[in-house]
Amino acid sequence: MDWDYLRYLRALAIGGTLAKAGELLGVHQTTVLRRLDQMEDALGVRFFERNPNGLRLTPAGELAFREAERLAADLETLQRKLVGADTAPVGKVRIAAEDVMLAWLLAPVLAELVNAYPDIELEVLTDNDVSNLAHREPDLTLRPENRPQATWEGERIASLASAVYGSGGFCRRHRDMDLENAPDRQTWILPDETFSHLATGRWYRRHLRHAVSVIRCNSLQTMVSLARAGAGLAVLPCYIGERAGDLRRLSPPLEGESVDLWLHVNQDTQQMTRVRVVMEFLAGRLRELAVNPEPETGSSG
Repeated sequence: MDWDYLRYLRALAIGGTLAKAGELLGVHQTTVLRRLDQMEDALGVRFFERNPNGLRLTPAGELAFREAERLAADLETLQRKLVGADTAPVGKVRIAAEDVMLAWLLAPVLAELVNAYPDIELEVLTDNDVSNLAHREPDLTLRPENRPQATWEGERIASLASAVYGSGGFCRRHRDMDLENAPDRQTWILPDETFSHLATGRWYRRHLRHAVSVIRCNSLQTMVSLARAGAGLAVLPCYIGERAGDLRRLSPPLEGESVDLWLHVNQDTQQMTRVRVVMEFLAGRLRELAVNPEPETGSSG
């Protein structure tokens, strides 16, 4: 079948009338009618039922319309790829992330990125709360959240699990600890109320309501540092705990306490080749690392 036939059929199906199809195609409605008659005569198939209110697809027309939609989407994708292939990824890309996520997850990926694309200039923005960086208008934002705003463009990377971790020294000093039956007898390093993005609140309320020895922090990095120093136990994302060689995981991943990791893209710059290249690179590598965290090298157990 001539692609031009499908182009007219698609416009007719979308427009519903000869006049509206002509507007979509930029031709007169008599031209649309002539091409429709030619198409149906050449193929011996009736694609539309004519009625006073316009046109309605026949079963054959519906099949042809679905194929026309698919081909139109494929052609649009091919055009974007061809345009991007002619434009080298050069220039500045701003990336925003929480400081702890940069330290434990993103940094090695960015090192790979700059080696793979030396003409891309990275500007890395970090904060304890990534929402504080919105005014800097980053091109890409790495954000842990389970309910992203519907207006944000982006890609879900992975589900980040959390578990209970403690240092080797803490575990040796508390060999008799019973986390399953009496977790509140231990010293816990807890986030304060500013940690709205963590998904561990229900676990804390269920298991640590009567804990008397607690250290509260407003920074996840501070929680990690205190846990590594042996100050107490902490519920930490597994992408951190599994990489910290001086921490031991003391529980399975906590059921129902995971948080999704999203990579959001700025709608004003998402069509730029360099932004698309960086987004695809980060999404692929971060998905591997988040799902399969590797231990940190050079740390003592």
